[in-house]
Amino acid sequence: MISRQFLAFVVAGGLAACANFGSRILLSLVLPYVAAIVIAYLIGMLTAFVLNRLLVFTEAKNELKHQAFWFTVVNLAAVAQTIVISLLFARWLFPAVGMDFHPETIAHGIGVAVPVLTSYLGHKRFTFRSTP
Repeated sequence: MISRQFLAFVVAGGLAACANFGSRILLSLVLPYVAAIVIAYLIGMLTAFVLNRLLVFTEAKNELKHQAFWFTVVNLAAVAQTIVISLLFARWLFPAVGMDFHPETIAHGIGVAVPVLTSYLGHKRFTFRSTP
């Protein structure tokens, strides 16, 4: 059974992704593309941090500075997972099975989905732990 907390984590992540994407569009009106992407990514991460802190992991007992540190570490691990999985599918698995319908897009989608569970567990265990 999927826990209420995990579902809240997925919703918070979805809202953070929307904040990232939407802010990139608005920022692109006044900034170069790459600068808009970087700032939008930071807005998305900040949104995710705040939503997770306030709505998902409400029992957290560790200090804010530790939460911020571990949030960054867990997200760096998630990015690494996304890259590895995306490359494995796009450059190895899909070519091996002859799949050529948008392989990078589909591989990236899989790569983004994989760290959802590991990120949840990392944030629950380290970022927003309920024991001091």
